[in-house]
Amino acid sequence: MFVHCLGVAAGGGFPQWNCACAGCRTARAKPEVATMHAGIAVSGDGERWFLLNATPDVHHQIAADPALHPGPEIRATPVAGVLLTDAEFDHTIGLLMLREESSLKVYGTYPVLEALSSWFPVRELLSDYADLSWSLLEIGQPLELDDRLLVTAFLTGSKAPRYVGKSRHSPHRDSSEWEVGFRLQDKVTGGTVVYAPTLPRWDAKFAEQVASADCVFLDGTFWTDDEMSCRGAGNRTGRSMGHMPVGGADGSARALAALPAKRKIYTHINNTNPILDEGSGERRWLTSLGIEVGRAGLEVEV
Repeated sequence: MFVHCLGVAAGGGFPQWNCACAGCRTARAKPEVATMHAGIAVSGDGERWFLLNATPDVHHQIAADPALHPGPEIRATPVAGVLLTDAEFDHTIGLLMLREESSLKVYGTYPVLEALSSWFPVRELLSDYADLSWSLLEIGQPLELDDRLLVTAFLTGSKAPRYVGKSRHSPHRDSSEWEVGFRLQDKVTGGTVVYAPTLPRWDAKFAEQVASADCVFLDGTFWTDDEMSCRGAGNRTGRSMGHMPVGGADGSARALAALPAKRKIYTHINNTNPILDEGSGERRWLTSLGIEVGRAGLEVEV
């Protein structure tokens, strides 16, 4: 299985257009440290690719990765489908960018597909532009993407997007299936990759998913739970937004470091998180634990 990292920034990108935090100022001064929104592309044979989330940067991400370039026919594309971890804007807006009469499969859980039919009606908006088919993901049920790749969705969090308003009736607003991670397996090599850009807690069920994985891409949104308020960027805590912190005694880094996986990579990193700075103490600590911080262009083969 081939995995290409397309970007690692949380919602807003890095730099974020309206943010003047130290990290965003550095990213503007040094464009080489900037990064697009978090997403990966996976393939079993290096020819047919699936995107994990469709970010607002998806057209730039495709342009930056030669493996995703169209051809040899004038309108042929190696991009075969999109798997959605949730219905958040930063993971679904890119579907609108893939509208040019493309024939793609889009996979999501029931509440995610419902949200894209009602509150954020992407499905209706695209119906006259692209040949998209919408496929339901059943939690815990392995699904064959092709002859080689097997994907299984597992629950990570249950937070609905904010645009799914409480005042609007929906039998699925309180569903537990709003946020999922993916366990991808290569049936030929046996290699396994876990992708979980949203993780509110490291519980026993999540531990089962990553215990035997060869590579783990994990939620690295915030270093501390109170990072937003400490940086003057907002009042919400990381956990209230569905993200456990990376650092601290109860953070994800120590548990991630203890895994036998060959590659352990943080993704979905907020612009306020110091691990985006290669020279930070937090980044050096992660490196000492054998943990990587993702970047666009990083490639993994399992």
